[in-house]
Amino acid sequence: MTMKTDITHLYLHVPFCRTICSYCDFCHVVYRRETADRWLQALARQLAGSAIAPQKTVYIGGGTPSCLDHDQLETLLLMVSAYRDRDCEFTVELNPESMDEEKAELLVKYGVNRVSIGYQTNDAAMLKMMNRRHSAEDVNDLCGMLKRHGIDNISLDIMYSLPGQTMDQMQNAVRTALEMNPAHLSLYSLMVEEHTVFGRKGIQPCDEDTEADMYEWIMRTLPEYGYEQYEISNFARDGLYSAHNLAYWHYDDFYGFSCGASGKEGLLRYDNTRDLKAYLNDPFLRNEILLSEEEAMFEHVMMELRLKQGMSLEAFRDRRGREYMDVFGKKTEALITQGLLETDGRNLKATERGYEILNTVLEELMDE
Repeated sequence: MTMKTDITHLYLHVPFCRTICSYCDFCHVVYRRETADRWLQALARQLAGSAIAPQKTVYIGGGTPSCLDHDQLETLLLMVSAYRDRDCEFTVELNPESMDEEKAELLVKYGVNRVSIGYQTNDAAMLKMMNRRHSAEDVNDLCGMLKRHGIDNISLDIMYSLPGQTMDQMQNAVRTALEMNPAHLSLYSLMVEEHTVFGRKGIQPCDEDTEADMYEWIMRTLPEYGYEQYEISNFARDGLYSAHNLAYWHYDDFYGFSCGASGKEGLLRYDNTRDLKAYLNDPFLRNEILLSEEEAMFEHVMMELRLKQGMSLEAFRDRRGREYMDVFGKKTEALITQGLLETDGRNLKATERGYEILNTVLEELMDE
C-alpha cells in the first residue's frame, strides 16, 4: 500500500478501554494484555509499511491510550515518536483512573507536549450512569501531576445535554473544569448512537431547546474567563488551539493508523477496519472511498465554516481550482441576505446567528 509522503498530520487509534462508556461509539474492546501485545505487533507492521514524513502533529486517541500497561505504552510512544518533527504538537488522550506518575514520566520522555483528558462532568451520578470510573477530583489531581512533570497544555473534554441534566448542573460542571485552569476546552453535546449502551436502552439527551440554551450559555460565558471560541465546540486560552484538529478543519490530508482510524489523501478517504481480529491478521485492511471533486468541495466548506474565522476564499480557489462563488454563489448570497453568512471578500464565515445553527446553514448550501 502506497501513501503520500507530504502528509504532516497523523492520527493513531488505541482500540482498548478498561471499561466501556455508555455513550461511546468509537472502535473499542475491553483491554486484555495479550491482545494489546498482538495489536502493537500489527501496528508496527502497518507503520513500517508506510513512507511517513516528519509530522507536524501527532494525535494518539481512542479508546483509552493510557489504559495500556506501562511497557506497552512505552513501546507505543517509542514507535510513534520516531515520526515527530522538531516542533511537533504531540497529543495523547488520557483517563484519570489509568494514569500514574510513571506513565506521566513516559509521556515527557517521548516528547508528548499536549494531553486531552476525559472529564465530561463533575456530577457523580451522571458519571456513574455514563460508566465513567473517575471523579472531578481525580481529574484535578491528574492535571496537577501533569503540570508537575512539565505538561501544561491540557485540554478537558466536557459533555453536555446529558440525560436529565439541568442548566445548573451543566454550569457547575463547566465552572469546576475552569477551576482546573486548562489551556483548552472541548465541549460536546451528547449524541446517542444506536449501538451504544445508551442507544440500546433508549436513553436520550436533553430536549433541543435545553441543549440550545446550554450551548448559548457556553459561548457567552467561556470568553469571560479568557477562553476564545475558535471552532464550534472548541475554546482555547492564550492562543493554544489544537493544531491537529485545525488540520481537520482546514481540510488538510492526514494519516490514520490502527483499527478504527480514518485518513484522507487528496480525494481518497479511507477507514481502517473496525474489526480488531481482522486488523491483527492484516493491518492494511481498509475501506476506501474516492470522492468526487464536488463532494470534496462541499466537505472543504463544511469543515472550514466550523472555524470562527471562517474559510479563506483564496485558499479554496488554490485547493479546489474553482472560485467559491462560482460553485456556491446563489445559495451563499441568499444566506448572506438572511444574516447567516458574511464575507469581507477574503473570508467567508458564519455570523453569530448563523454559527448557532450552522448545520442548517450547511444544509442550505448542500442543496445548491
